[in-house]
Amino acid sequence: MSDTTPPEYVRAHREKLVTLALDLLTIDTANPPGDTRGIVSKIEQFLEPLPVDVERVVADPAKPNLLVRVPGQAGHTLLYNGHLDTVPFDVDAWTHDPLGEHVDDRVYGRGATDMKGAVASMLFAIQAFAATDADPPVDLLFAFVSDEEVGGDAGLPALLEGRQLDADACVIGEPTCEAGRHSVTVADRGSIWLTLEASGEGAHGSRPPLGINAIDRLYDAVETMRERFGSKRLEIASNVVPIVDESVEYYAPSMGEDVARKLFWYPSINLGVFEGGDAINSVPQSAHAEVDVRLTAGVYTPDVLTEIRDCVADCEGITIADVSWSVGTAEAPDSPLVEAVASTATAVTGTRVYRRSATGGGDAKKLRNADIPTVEFALGTDTVHAPDEYVPVDVLVDNAVVYTQLPAAWRFQMTQ
Repeated sequence: MSDTTPPEYVRAHREKLVTLALDLLTIDTANPPGDTRGIVSKIEQFLEPLPVDVERVVADPAKPNLLVRVPGQAGHTLLYNGHLDTVPFDVDAWTHDPLGEHVDDRVYGRGATDMKGAVASMLFAIQAFAATDADPPVDLLFAFVSDEEVGGDAGLPALLEGRQLDADACVIGEPTCEAGRHSVTVADRGSIWLTLEASGEGAHGSRPPLGINAIDRLYDAVETMRERFGSKRLEIASNVVPIVDESVEYYAPSMGEDVARKLFWYPSINLGVFEGGDAINSVPQSAHAEVDVRLTAGVYTPDVLTEIRDCVADCEGITIADVSWSVGTAEAPDSPLVEAVASTATAVTGTRVYRRSATGGGDAKKLRNADIPTVEFALGTDTVHAPDEYVPVDVLVDNAVVYTQLPAAWRFQMTQ
């Protein structure tokens, strides 16, 4: 065995980690189109000399996924998940190279913090275990996936559908920091996406009383929903309330305590699409709207949906043309996984790590619904999806250190 531990190896070889991150950023994986063949080949090349099992899993030929297995000392499996695609970028809006640039203590590039930087830290953790001849305390499984930024089926859903993620817990490397505060995301919110349609009676725009304006009807229906539900405090399950309280405390400095409290204790109702009418001088006889309702974990979404249907039924000329919904999910704040991530991150950063809810929902929800306890954690910056997105070199290093220490911390928590 080497005298150097995996965390010590990471800190001693930080420039190699920077080079790896830049190698990943150099490859454009903007989605759409979301072609990840080049970056998957680059990762395979990086892993080729290491004693790990690598498997390419393909649902869409242009969007392959990569599974990496690292055998450990115990019969439990910890899954690390990271997506390889990014949102698109406008090169003219950047002052640094969106395909990777190292300036002083920062690494710039699209995906630097969301989340090729975290992927590089995960890969470097694999190398650190191999370079120090250290067997992880548990089996490790890494899933580097495609198609996350557009919620497509070629990435994580394909792996879940193929039952290829046999794991006891998962950490997703999504950035979970904001304005210098660190957190582990332990919950997400439920959603109701509604398509509403309104019917009216057409008339000339100079004689609106002779018609029935479908747009007016539709807007009144949305306002009725806001009045009935937007001001109605949610009944949140008692086991989720501590997460809500910590989420409010986490978000309060950036959005104000009143806004943060309302965000989690009340439904949020967003009118995202509103269309209708043919001409300015005509009374519209049809219109449609798409409404996004979000609900905190600990609220049973179908109950709220029933109330919404009753509300819409009371609105003349309004029907629900389409609906999709999900229930928010959460991990217990004192679960072995949450304790392991929070305590490890606190030890590495020397700062408080909040245990909070996300404001939306994504791959963590999919994994929890597949019975894999899941949290999101990565140190990062507030530049997600922004021009000149960057990650500090120290953050790359600290993430890799956390990822190398986490297996031991998780195993310890499971024995308590």
